[in-house]
Amino acid sequence: MDLNIQTRQMTFTEKLKTIEISGISLPFYLAITAIVSIMMYMDWLPGGMIGAFAIMMVFGGLFNTIGNNTPILKTYLGGGAIACIFASAFLVTFKLIPVSVIDNVDTFMNTTGFLNFYIAALITGSILGMNRKLLLNAAIRFLPVALCSMTFAIFMVGLFGMLTGYGFIDAIMYIAIPMMGGGMGAGVVPLSGMYAEALGQDSAVIISRMIPASTLGNVMAIIGSGLLAKLGEVKPALSGNGKLMKKDPSDMSENKVNKPDLQMLGIGIILSIFFYMAGTIISKYVPTIHAYAWMIILVATSKAIGVIPEKFEKSAQQWSQFVMSNWTSALLVGIGISMIDLNAVAASLSPLYLLLVAVVVGGVVIGAGLGGYLVGFYPIESSITAGLCTTNMGGTGDIAVLSAAKRMELLPFAQIATRICGALILVLASILIRVLF
Repeated sequence: MDLNIQTRQMTFTEKLKTIEISGISLPFYLAITAIVSIMMYMDWLPGGMIGAFAIMMVFGGLFNTIGNNTPILKTYLGGGAIACIFASAFLVTFKLIPVSVIDNVDTFMNTTGFLNFYIAALITGSILGMNRKLLLNAAIRFLPVALCSMTFAIFMVGLFGMLTGYGFIDAIMYIAIPMMGGGMGAGVVPLSGMYAEALGQDSAVIISRMIPASTLGNVMAIIGSGLLAKLGEVKPALSGNGKLMKKDPSDMSENKVNKPDLQMLGIGIILSIFFYMAGTIISKYVPTIHAYAWMIILVATSKAIGVIPEKFEKSAQQWSQFVMSNWTSALLVGIGISMIDLNAVAASLSPLYLLLVAVVVGGVVIGAGLGGYLVGFYPIESSITAGLCTTNMGGTGDIAVLSAAKRMELLPFAQIATRICGALILVLASILIRVLF
């Protein structure tokens, strides 16, 4: 008996030694985590990028591994992506992270621009790495599907609002519209200004009604994407495993070898920065459309007409793959620390409010799934991109949703849903607020 126990213990010990996090053995990684944690609580972490990266990458790797190995969480709720976001948000909510660290991460993510840097890399590489025929065929069909799914969800939540006594107009204007506006900065903030001006109310009062809908919608979209990914495993016919269009792989694959090259990584960085700056310049003159949307248009147009040399396309693809492989978990921790308010989520957890938010999320999933099927998309991928990505919190929400579904290669389509559809929602809201009230 003792021998058997000792054998099992040795086996367990040996198994622990084989576990790696971010390519680092578990004992060594835990030692690094302990050192970073001690420095954090002693307020010894350096400021700026080094201190922020230390927290985001170390805790990102740890939370991602825990999430991907936790039953139920890994199977139904998105695994590592959910763990990274909500574990870090939990630490902030219960004041387990010093304020100085929170401020530094928030500054690095938003003011310094790490979020923009990450998204620019993924958009550029994802689009330039696509098959040209696939890009042209999918983009033409995608926007109508997204708009139809949003329209379906808006009418659904209005109907439920009327039947439950919440109100047809209030359900649309204070739940559906804020959820579909493209996040906080691009959606809720300008919407609150529009409403305040039209209604003669304080924008702070209005924004307090909108933030819970946007936050809860983001949470449900992340969880929903994990569930849809699981549904795709159970019903393989519904899923393209990361491919949006139902096409013969031989017709869509470029079949080009892309060997890693250090110089090409540098070219990829320059290309992603160039396209981001070009989109930012255009948005200065046409501010109704977000810089990300202009960036997508510029990159997609360049790919469609073939003006980018093949070496540059491969360089952008390599850089995006490096960023996605090494920094996604870190970014998700940054999102949890700087952008997720669990108190706001908890304050809105009334059964009726949750029901209406769920109706919007369910509405876009059903609408995008059916619409996508009719135009030749895989329903799972269509529901995630043209559906759930219209109800999350902007670019950060897109990353969280696609990470939970393990479909990061669909980011360009997710950004179309978030940015272009979000801009159209702002225009619609500016009209409805004057017509309905």
